[in-house]
Amino acid sequence: MQHIADVASEVLGQFECISTTAKKKLQDGPTLSSDSFAYNNSMTSNSVNQETNRINQEHRKSYKVLETVPAISRVVVMNGKGEKRTYYFCRPMSISEIPNFFSTRAPAGRLASLPIGAEFIFYHSDGTVSEVVEILERAKLEPTEGTNGWDSCNTVFAAKHFGLLTIESLRSLLKDVANKETTKDILGPVLSEETVKNNIIIGVRRSVIIKMGLRDQPILDQYQDEIFRLPLDKRLLILGPPGTGKTTTLIRRLGQKLDTDYLEENEKRLVEELSTAQRGHGNSWLMFTPTELLKQYLKEAFAREGIPASDKCIKTWQDFRRELAKNVFGVLRTASGGGTFVLKDDLPSLSAAALDRPIHWFDEFDTWQRNAYVQELHKAAALLHDAKTNDTVPEVNSLGARLQDILARAGDGTLASTFRSVAEELPMVQELVTRLKEASDGKIEAALNLQLNRNRALLDELARFIDSLQRAPATDADDQDDFDADEEEEATAPRTPVAAAVNAYMQAVRAQARAAASKHTLSKTSRNGKIIEWLGDRGLTEVDCADVGASLLLQTNARPFMKPVKRYLDGIPKRYRGFRRERQQDGSWYCNDRFEARDIHPLELDIVLLAILRAAGDLISRPDVQRNIDRPAWSSLQSILGNYRNQILVDEATDFSPIQLACMAALAHPRLRSFFACGDFNQRLTPWGARSAEDLKWIFSDFDIREITVSYRQSKQLNDLACAMISAVGGTDQNARLPAYVDSMGVAPVLLEGAGKTPVVVSWLADRIREIERFVDRLPSTAIFVNHEDDVAPVAKELNAALAEDSIQVIACHEGQAVGQENNVRVFDIQHIKGLEFEAVFFIGIDQLEARDPELFGKYLYVGTTRAATYLGVTCEVSLPSTIESLRPHFGKNWQMNGRPGDSGLSVQAGGLM
Repeated sequence: MQHIADVASEVLGQFECISTTAKKKLQDGPTLSSDSFAYNNSMTSNSVNQETNRINQEHRKSYKVLETVPAISRVVVMNGKGEKRTYYFCRPMSISEIPNFFSTRAPAGRLASLPIGAEFIFYHSDGTVSEVVEILERAKLEPTEGTNGWDSCNTVFAAKHFGLLTIESLRSLLKDVANKETTKDILGPVLSEETVKNNIIIGVRRSVIIKMGLRDQPILDQYQDEIFRLPLDKRLLILGPPGTGKTTTLIRRLGQKLDTDYLEENEKRLVEELSTAQRGHGNSWLMFTPTELLKQYLKEAFAREGIPASDKCIKTWQDFRRELAKNVFGVLRTASGGGTFVLKDDLPSLSAAALDRPIHWFDEFDTWQRNAYVQELHKAAALLHDAKTNDTVPEVNSLGARLQDILARAGDGTLASTFRSVAEELPMVQELVTRLKEASDGKIEAALNLQLNRNRALLDELARFIDSLQRAPATDADDQDDFDADEEEEATAPRTPVAAAVNAYMQAVRAQARAAASKHTLSKTSRNGKIIEWLGDRGLTEVDCADVGASLLLQTNARPFMKPVKRYLDGIPKRYRGFRRERQQDGSWYCNDRFEARDIHPLELDIVLLAILRAAGDLISRPDVQRNIDRPAWSSLQSILGNYRNQILVDEATDFSPIQLACMAALAHPRLRSFFACGDFNQRLTPWGARSAEDLKWIFSDFDIREITVSYRQSKQLNDLACAMISAVGGTDQNARLPAYVDSMGVAPVLLEGAGKTPVVVSWLADRIREIERFVDRLPSTAIFVNHEDDVAPVAKELNAALAEDSIQVIACHEGQAVGQENNVRVFDIQHIKGLEFEAVFFIGIDQLEARDPELFGKYLYVGTTRAATYLGVTCEVSLPSTIESLRPHFGKNWQMNGRPGDSGLSVQAGGLM
């Protein structure tokens, strides 16, 4: 007892020392000036000042944290000479003036995660071994400052000679020990000893979750800690059951990797090279999450870890996909007329095969579109070689011959080598196309000038006619995948009706001339066809039309070699349209239902984006391309390079398809390829989500897949139910186990059958919620899951009325949005609860859920029931579904009959999602 009291006194004294030092640092002001840097030619004074400001801001943030949370762990070690040392650890940057005081992000921070008896190696700066130490004692600290000074609540203390204890209050412990020693009567020491016993509990107590949020786990266990310290340039996936700290590990890893003080020297040099004026390493990361609700709680968790996390850094794939497709790659149509497709969430375009085998679907398309592009190049080169030209362009045939030779030598090689060889001909191609275009545009402009001389109001009349066209197709129906019409348009959309009329005149006359030269008929139902019909004889003469048409065909065949990289990437959406049309006729991947050629399903858009990202990534990953990125041949890759991030992270990865995950992975900078994801195949709630490790190995062949199995969320009863449920619904065995030394006993889940509709269910829910409040003395975090969004408001309204006299408020969380106070009961549609955790969960009408969605019933059931930490209530309108009849022995009728859970020694603490 005296040793524990001595430790308590030391800890509280250290809290005071660290907090006081941090306050003084804040009062002293900035700790670093620009003079601290050695100037060199590569470092401007502006960048030095920016770096100085960044470091000073980081220091201030750390001191503010240390002022209120001085330390979170204490570790005692012994070296080979029998010498003992005591270390303290904090969350942010430590204070160098305090000896043996480190951030958990530092290499020495691993000491805080290792078990008693484990060994740890200290290294010299040159990588040689300094000394090996053994961990003798560990304490997990929770500092609080009150009117009587510093304290640590629920301190978990472990030592080699007496096991593991939980101490409710270190300050109370010191006070009780002092009273015992100074009291002279007989009753005083007896009462004091009893108080001490109540303050010290053998083992670790589970905590009660009192609010929604991400569980705060300042110290990782040794397996989580090992993962978060792996090098920056790793491709990592953590798999594990609910409550194992997957998301916490992901956040802690990001925090460490953003702190350049803890990167290896080669990593520091690389991230400095990759940093730009627009995006430094601290902002060069993206995290994807399935829902908006999870996004908000992740932002709170990042803030707790001291990581600025704006909406620019945490995204749902749904939002990011649209932004990428519309504003970066121009796949989706815009108000100004650009883009190829219109996104339709409910488009009935995909067959079951596309959902079941997305990797095969993508591979088939990508191979098809690459071959289509290469065939386009061969065809264009051959037409240039065989073209009948006049004396004004004698070099066309020889250019075609050289291009044919380049393509023949490329054979089955990579497109990068083809692009590299074609780049050598780029000046000749550009000069040819420029000369031809100037001549053909000159003839069209001359024709327009002639008509304006005859009728000054022609353009105004044409502008009015264009307004009346009611969005006719912009290209000919038989030529909808021709790229040249797009490339001939002005770089910017016309700003005035007259300018738009001039542009429309030029396009329509070009389309007419091209159609005549290629012996095609211009569709009268197209926009260009209607304009030509309106113009009548106010276009080109027959002779000029033939000359312009011939010139346009030469331009058409030369353009693929003018900007080959841009044409290849920009052409992927239109090639996809051709692939879809062809496969729909074959009955492969797509339904036979008719839908607009311009419409696209979100999962189809993923296919298109991945093809673009991978094609660009293959090129950018080449050192010679990176060196020459500013040259015309490769400059179109710059916009994609600007969207890369040093780190990509994904939460609940199994809810995303392999194609979506591959898109996210393709956003990781090719020189780092830093990708970190976490998930659980048993919690996949989407029919298109990743289903196996093989799906993920397709994304990265060197994916490092780690499994963690210690679950910190659930009681023993609920953990047993979860394990049995996996077997019942055919999930993946995980062997989830509870942490050693933690008192995980709770209460059995309860089941109500024959509940019928709302009135009986509401009455039962109200009784169970009152029970929980009596057990815990305050209402913990409680959620009710219903099967449909339409049920959220009615259930919340009726239950709110039933609990009004108990002053318990029930909130309807529409579309998964969290509202209300911490102690409110919340009602959610089941589809929005992924990743959250609550102390108590009620799952309403699970037999109706099975009838509605038998394919995902097992997943929803598993995810819903594993949101609960201690209390779980399930209702059925009729009876427990036959598919899970084997789970019946795990349920009781109410918690009064199951015994008071308060006997298990529950404490109160904020928790959240895992």
